Amino acid sequence: MAENGDLLEPSPKIPKLSEEAHRSLTFLKVKKLSTNAILPSRGSSLSAGYDLSSAAEVKVPARGKALIPTDLSIAIPEDTYARIAPRSGLTWKHSIDVGAGVIDADYRGPIGVILFNHADLDFDVKPGDRIAQLIIQKIITPDVVEIDELDSTIRGSGGFGSTGV
Repeated sequence: MAENGDLLEPSPKIPKLSEEAHRSLTFLKVKKLSTNAILPSRGSSLSAGYDLSSAAEVKVPARGKALIPTDLSIAIPEDTYARIAPRSGLTWKHSIDVGAGVIDADYRGPIGVILFNHADLDFDVKPGDRIAQLIIQKIITPDVVEIDELDSTIRGSGGFGSTGV
C-alpha cells in the first residue's frame, strides 16, 4: 500500500521465453571428448575470454612449441569466430605465448592450443592447467569486389612506422 492509502499494482511478471526467442539466444556449445576435458569458464562476470585447460601432461621445450589438447569440441554462433589468446600471467611469468588461434564457426573438431615457449627453460603443462583463453568475436564477411583504384587517404600507402613521423 502506498503512503497515501492507494493500493499499488503488483509488479508485472517477467514473461517466459517463447521457443522462437529461445532459439535466437546465443550459446557456446561445448562437447567433452574425454573425462580429462574441462568446460571453458570465465574468471569473472566481465572477463572477455573463457579459460581453456589442458587435458594432458605435455612438456613445452625451451625455445620450442607444443600442441596442447583440450579434449573439447565447440559450436559457436554464426557471424562469429573463436580466437585462442594467451593468458597474461603465463606470458609475463613464463614467456609462454599462443599461436594459430582462429576457430571458424563451422569447425567441429577437437580444439588444440599451440603454446610457444620463449624461455630458456622447459615448461611443464599438467592436466587441468589453464593454458589459454577462448574469445568469441563477431565478424563481418563482405563479398570481395575487384576495383581498378582505391580511394585516396591522407596516410596513403605509408606502411610500418609511417604514422607519427
